[in-house]
Amino acid sequence: MKWSTCSSRYGEAMDDLDVNAAIGRQFLEALAGQDWHAMRQLFSDDAHWTMPGSNSIFSATAVGPDTLVARAQGIAASGVHTEVLHVLVGHAGVALSLHNTAQNASGQRLDQHLATVLTIKHGKIAKVDTYLSDVAGMETFFSS
Repeated sequence: MKWSTCSSRYGEAMDDLDVNAAIGRQFLEALAGQDWHAMRQLFSDDAHWTMPGSNSIFSATAVGPDTLVARAQGIAASGVHTEVLHVLVGHAGVALSLHNTAQNASGQRLDQHLATVLTIKHGKIAKVDTYLSDVAGMETFFSS
């Protein structure tokens, strides 16, 4: 994933929309490049990431930058390919429209559309909420 550097649209100081877009892109770049140090720097000290389901590996709420990075590392280690469909920007953060695909060692396939919503406060990701198109499919994939 390559993103151009986020600059202001009108040569003015970056507003919160520009900052939020830049943070969303940095999150995606860190995930794609498996740059865990860069990803950790994006999170606030009390950041949390909620995912649906009952899977003991990825579901529920993870709290703290190190735990959030560990979750991202686990997703990356499972061989998930992430296609960025859209980056949607708002004053409270960024919604990432994504398509994840993978096949694990036991032959189970993952084909998941998701929205990952980053709530940004004071220039840091404070909250990550992930919404899945197929919670049962995610649980089956990561359980096998």
